Amino acid sequence: MTPTSQLSDLAAEWRDARLLYPLYAALAREFVIDLPRHSDLEAGIDAPPQESVEQTRQLFSELDAHIQVHQLRQFLQTTTVGSDEALRTLLVHHLHKQEHTDSDRDKIDFLLVQFFSHCAPSRLEDADVDAAYVAQMLEPVLGTVDSKVPEWLSPLDEVVQTANGCRNLNQLLTSRILEKGRKLKTSCGKKYFLPGAMVAFTRFSFLMRRIFFRLMHQDLNAILDGLRELESRGVETLDCRRAQFSAEEPIARLRMICQSWKVMFHAEYSSGQPVSMLVDLRAVVEAALAKNAKNARSAAKPTAAPKARAQAAAAPSNSNVPDFEVSSSSPDWNDSAPTGQPEADDSNPK
Repeated sequence: MTPTSQLSDLAAEWRDARLLYPLYAALAREFVIDLPRHSDLEAGIDAPPQESVEQTRQLFSELDAHIQVHQLRQFLQTTTVGSDEALRTLLVHHLHKQEHTDSDRDKIDFLLVQFFSHCAPSRLEDADVDAAYVAQMLEPVLGTVDSKVPEWLSPLDEVVQTANGCRNLNQLLTSRILEKGRKLKTSCGKKYFLPGAMVAFTRFSFLMRRIFFRLMHQDLNAILDGLRELESRGVETLDCRRAQFSAEEPIARLRMICQSWKVMFHAEYSSGQPVSMLVDLRAVVEAALAKNAKNARSAAKPTAAPKARAQAAAAPSNSNVPDFEVSSSSPDWNDSAPTGQPEADDSNPK
């Protein structure tokens, strides 16, 4: 490398560092990570000495070791800090590392999907998300890529098809589909970083994220519809201990929680405790609706005419005349039949 090209590379690295530093500084503030001061970056100087560039390189390496993928995901999906150029620079920064850890792979996997989502049209149909289109969108960070999916990644399409057949989040989680996708990703080792593999996994993760959000919204809407129906029937509280809430949880509060979940789940596309709570809350609401309807049907059964009741009272004990009884007990809306919770799954194909 000639001295001129070396200076050019250092200048390009410094330009990228100036784009990344505000992003890393915001991440450090958000997750209370110690960020050593860097006077040249803070001052925004244009031509620092070489030792300043090397110091920046070391600083970013230390921060990368501290920042976990779930923190990066939460930050980038819930804040507006950082431009599209900063996102691309952050992705290239991780791609160009000489050695990649499992954590680097997970961050790259998330950042590729995030970058693709930023570049793709909002009304993009699933059928249009083929490997060639994904490769085209990722060209600014991966370069020109052969869009043919490697044969050893053909199971990814089977996973997507199975996930598309799920009717709710509970079915998606208990079928272990997310875990299967995660296993495919981790089992390929260093082959993940082949350009064609990264295109295939980006397509897979983007489609799986869409399926997850579609099912999440369906569950939330089903819960909200059920809560409205219960309120119209005079129900004010539910026993939500199964979903880790109180035994007399006000319906008004449950509605507010569901609205907040619509925002929260965009930050954490995964299965785990919050998603299990959503699944269980839908089960609680559906059980309450079923019990309410059953009690309403019981209360609506016709009673015998007065004359028939008098005849029944006068009949001997071995008479075949049936006794008619209307239950006077009020429905207990808080008694939902407990069932097992779906096993928490920390896998996360982003």
